[in-house]
Amino acid sequence: MPNRTDPQQPTIVAPATGAGGAIALIRLSGPRAIALTENVFSKPLAGAPGYTVHFGTIADGGRVLDEVLVTLFRSPHSYTGEEMVEISCHGSPYITREILALFVRRGALPAGAGEFTRRAFLNGKLDLSQAEAVADLIASESRAAHRIALNQMRGGYAAELAGMRERLLHIASLLELELDFSEEDVEFADRMELKGLLNGLLDRCRTLAGSFRTGNVLKNGVPVAIAGAPNAGKSTLLNRLAGEERAIVSERAGTTRDFIEESVTIEGIRFRFIDTAGLRHAEDEIEALGIERARERIRRAAIVLLLVSESLSLEEVEERIGALSLFEEQQLFVLLNKNDLWDTAPMIQALEGRWRVTSLSARSGEGIGELKSLLVDSVGDSGEDDALVVSNARHYEALCSAAEALERGVEGLQCGLPADLVSEEVRQVLYHLGTITGEITTDDILGSIFSKFCVGK
Repeated sequence: MPNRTDPQQPTIVAPATGAGGAIALIRLSGPRAIALTENVFSKPLAGAPGYTVHFGTIADGGRVLDEVLVTLFRSPHSYTGEEMVEISCHGSPYITREILALFVRRGALPAGAGEFTRRAFLNGKLDLSQAEAVADLIASESRAAHRIALNQMRGGYAAELAGMRERLLHIASLLELELDFSEEDVEFADRMELKGLLNGLLDRCRTLAGSFRTGNVLKNGVPVAIAGAPNAGKSTLLNRLAGEERAIVSERAGTTRDFIEESVTIEGIRFRFIDTAGLRHAEDEIEALGIERARERIRRAAIVLLLVSESLSLEEVEERIGALSLFEEQQLFVLLNKNDLWDTAPMIQALEGRWRVTSLSARSGEGIGELKSLLVDSVGDSGEDDALVVSNARHYEALCSAAEALERGVEGLQCGLPADLVSEEVRQVLYHLGTITGEITTDDILGSIFSKFCVGK
């Protein structure tokens, strides 16, 4: 485990910006970060305080590589908790390579993926859930995903988990104390109070775990399948939502043989719209394969948009809804398309109350604004700043395991199980919650988490 005061700890270096910009940023972290920089910089740095910026040149011997700005961060007041330097140079790939190579020759080690954030975690600057949120923040592609990641990086539900662990540790200590006095047959933990506390923690674990479905789709984009018969207007709707001609539109039925996916951000929420092949009896092997892929995409979608045209009766519409075989958690919108060609009011009246129904024209754009509002409303407000939302699959699994242990603990109390058995379930809950924030972890878990980071972060 790195120690920011250990002079033997390697100093690492890496670019922190991608190629192509006007300015590049190079980071160093470790006990020799400032000394290594001073050796190649035109001005003294050893006595300079942290949070200061210095203008000068970096040279390799007598060869000046660039004019740069050097920013100093003194331990422990840095991102990693170690001595840190950030060098802003011109964005030439050649200059960046030369400066990196110079530091490596002087003794710095090239940083691995996520190594700066890993050191921040190991030096107590971030807990593990906050460290994972750093990667999510970098990868966020919508306002909702950004809010969730930023909330988690600032502490988010980690603070709540810490409170839960504190209460559980108190419970565990009382139960352990009872074991020490087992021969006297005394109870230090009131069983009714204990049961109420465990039930409260169980409800909270379930609530947090239950937010994962919403958090996951907000993080990765809400998958929305556009379904319907051939020529129902699916490709036209995709093009309208995307704002460009992404799918071929033709009067000929069965034009779309495979799915086409396009991401669109609506009011800060990213939706992944999937135009699928028309659902009908296939006329050839290729179309049959496209229809099967369409059904698979529909099964995976969080929201299904079923386009209905003027040629269908109410019975046919209901039959097609049933044929979709949607899961309980999937949301269905029935879109009465081409409303300029038929009176959609009777169909709306017949379907309302059972499904979400709206009338529109994908070709003209009428009703598209209302559809977008319905899509945003269907996701809810879990992306708001103060919402506690779980978007990490590892956290979700840990919360589910903690909830299972809490259930066993509550059942044990109801059955009058002895303190040692109830205490074991409490310890299991502590373990699972600890894996989220990093109180309990392994090198394998850390390696898996930080390998997903970019180099330089």
